[in-house]
Amino acid sequence: MSNRDTLFSAPIAKLGDWTFDERVAEVFPDMIQRSVPGYSNIISMIGMLAERFVQPNTQVYDLGCSLGAATLSIRRNIHVEGCQIIAVDNSPAMIERCRRHIDAFRADTPVRVTEADIRDIPIENASLVVLNFTVQFLEPEERQQLLNTVYQGLNPGGALVLSEKFSFEDNKVGDLLFNMHHDFKRANGYSELEISQKRSMLENVMLTDSVETHKARLHQAGFEHAELWFQCFNFGSLVALKASAE
Repeated sequence: MSNRDTLFSAPIAKLGDWTFDERVAEVFPDMIQRSVPGYSNIISMIGMLAERFVQPNTQVYDLGCSLGAATLSIRRNIHVEGCQIIAVDNSPAMIERCRRHIDAFRADTPVRVTEADIRDIPIENASLVVLNFTVQFLEPEERQQLLNTVYQGLNPGGALVLSEKFSFEDNKVGDLLFNMHHDFKRANGYSELEISQKRSMLENVMLTDSVETHKARLHQAGFEHAELWFQCFNFGSLVALKASAE
């Protein structure tokens, strides 16, 4: 059972920037369910995509794996031989808990949990790569290179799942979805103080892009097909497909 997220329920004198530290890791499952609309749908559907795209004797990458929710969903849905999942995160607190979660569920597909910067991970022989709310924490000028690396490491017919919080080129729609997301958090028990303090901590760390920007990057990386497959308010997920070998 996850601890309840009360990290921002009292005033914090010096907020600083967001980090995925021990305190965040401890309440992360509760935090993400109450903060990210559609998160559990995305996790379960990543498993469905894995069933469709993971090929025998290939690798699957969960880049920015946090506590391993996407990794576990993928592993539950892999029904082919010779695969390995590589789960990567740069937060020691997240990785420690991720290893415990992975070890708690026995399965045939091995998982290699790695504490590292995702920008340093070589992508090889991949049939599926997942970036689940990860790219938004990279510097904007570093995002294209990561997608280029993913595309180059994917086998023909492979897929990338890219989930993000979005900004919008239409300000009227952007404001509406921003406010609806805050309504969602209020409905899940967060106070105005909690919402505003968390937003202040994230604003220098999480720089969001529009769906159009994500698609342009994916096409520039080489992906022949890229489209939004899930959205709830200002959160969503794209799937990008590498063409099959002729």
